[in-house]
Amino acid sequence: MSSPPGRRARLSSPGTSRQASDAREELRRRLKDLIDGNRVMIFSKSYCPHSTRVKELFSSLGVEYNILELDQVDDGANVQEVLKEISNQKTVPNIFVNKVHVGGCDRTFQAHKSGLLQKLLHEDSTHDYDLIIIGGGSGGLSCAKEAANLGKKVMVLDFVVPSPQGSSWGLGGTCVNVGCIPKKLMHQAALLGQALQDSRKFGWEYNQQVKHNWEVMTEAIQNHIGSLNWGYRVTLREKGVAYVNAYGEFVELHKIKATNKKGQETFYTASKFVIATGERPRYLGIQGDKEYCITSDDLFSLPHCPGRTLVVGASYVGLECAGFLAGLGLEVTVMVRSVLLRGFDQEMAEKLGSYLEQQGIKFQRKFTPVSIQQMEKGSPGILKVVAKSTEGPETVEGVYNTVLLAIGRESCTRKIGLEKIGVKINEKNGKIPVNDVEQTNVPHVYAIGDILEGKPELTPVAIQAGKLLARRLFGGSLEKCDYINVPTTVFTPLEYGCCGLSEEKAIEVYKKENLEVYHTLFWPLEWTVAGRDNNTCYAKIICNKFDNERVVGFHLLGPNAGEVTQGFAAAMKCGLTKQLLNDTIGIHPTCGEVFTTLEITKSSGLDIAQKGC
Repeated sequence: MSSPPGRRARLSSPGTSRQASDAREELRRRLKDLIDGNRVMIFSKSYCPHSTRVKELFSSLGVEYNILELDQVDDGANVQEVLKEISNQKTVPNIFVNKVHVGGCDRTFQAHKSGLLQKLLHEDSTHDYDLIIIGGGSGGLSCAKEAANLGKKVMVLDFVVPSPQGSSWGLGGTCVNVGCIPKKLMHQAALLGQALQDSRKFGWEYNQQVKHNWEVMTEAIQNHIGSLNWGYRVTLREKGVAYVNAYGEFVELHKIKATNKKGQETFYTASKFVIATGERPRYLGIQGDKEYCITSDDLFSLPHCPGRTLVVGASYVGLECAGFLAGLGLEVTVMVRSVLLRGFDQEMAEKLGSYLEQQGIKFQRKFTPVSIQQMEKGSPGILKVVAKSTEGPETVEGVYNTVLLAIGRESCTRKIGLEKIGVKINEKNGKIPVNDVEQTNVPHVYAIGDILEGKPELTPVAIQAGKLLARRLFGGSLEKCDYINVPTTVFTPLEYGCCGLSEEKAIEVYKKENLEVYHTLFWPLEWTVAGRDNNTCYAKIICNKFDNERVVGFHLLGPNAGEVTQGFAAAMKCGLTKQLLNDTIGIHPTCGEVFTTLEITKSSGLDIAQKGC
């Protein structure tokens, strides 16, 4: 039998900008976290023979241990000083077992000989787990896997309450099952339809009638999702993470109740908890909404083609779904209560809306449904929608096969017992306020992902936050999740990618007179032969004139905007300026190169229409 390896702890530098006393107190706290969070914690030096003997002892006992090599961290001398204050021992190795200070090499071997070491090692932990995570989505899984990598005993509780239409799914959360993954695949299906139309202009000849088969598409997508669900379960098992398909609810400060689909209850305790429950679609609260409408929870596994569809809401989810449904040849109407893409740059949102209208999507602005009636059952059936103006007494009626609600999402935080342990939430939206290390007002309870107040609701953000949280809790790291300049893309038929501030927000933060906005319309080469409009795609950057024209907002409406935006987001993290863009040689002919040749400012008022490629 091979001996278990020691795990190397990470201890980030507290930084030079703090006062010395604050930095020392922060260092003490991180060391205490390492001592409290590890069964065996060895402070060592890699070249020390006494340290090597101690490591060999624990390996021979089959005991996993964590090590911090003081000669391999930037602040090793200060670490050793603070350790002396904590343990009254100035040498290494310095060993702690289950939070008890054992001592150096000689004292550890003496404790082993007397049986004290074995007693300390085999003392029952006060809790069943080091960490329990409620929610098996992207953020929860990321946190669980990283904590397990750091030697912790971890459990993930995940349970999907079926939608009003009965839709449910497996491990992996919204993104994998009813979000990013199926959405992007259906977006791709629609793009392929557009490519078929374009292909005739490029010389492809085909005479047969081309049509789309909804059932074939959904089966293929669901098969892919099923493989992802299985892969997550296998990964958790390989890493030793306990996965329980049950609904988690706090009953005491360190105790949780897990209820499975048969109603059976089991109780577990943990030293720390992470809430990663995510959000579910909101309903209108009117007659017929839950009985007859669907949401994004249902659309991607819908067993039949939705037919003539009303999308209620102009969020990015609403416009993405409207976009690919129209791209698949369906008649689509979007009912907009107020503005398109609330929270995004409104110039970009309106340009996107105009493109969608050109593609045949109808918009009913300033209306909201007040009742939904089923006229005929079927797959799909027929529904009558009565809607009222948001600006007056006017009402309209419409008949549709499917009504898709995309009016926002509710945080899944109200029914997990948070009130029993005193975790505060925003009562208005269910979001959880946290500090800059994702800690709630209850010190041993943390939260990540879409349920955080004031943070981007994006899968990669949750993944990053979960990973870094685990490293801080169990690996001695100080690195925090950076929520600034997070890029994203709206996967409508014409993609909209952005990073940084909208023009409205930039004006609010920096004032209009301190900004320069460079912009242009452009014509992708791929669109020229196909005869598609030469003044639809649009690019703009927002620059702070008094900070070396640093780019504070990046916006692109065009093909493959997601791929283009990802690269520029990295540049923005590095402090991208207009001059750096000017100095960058573009790749020709691409859409991304347009950002290396921007010359016209909004303030100049010059025409940005394109005459050619």
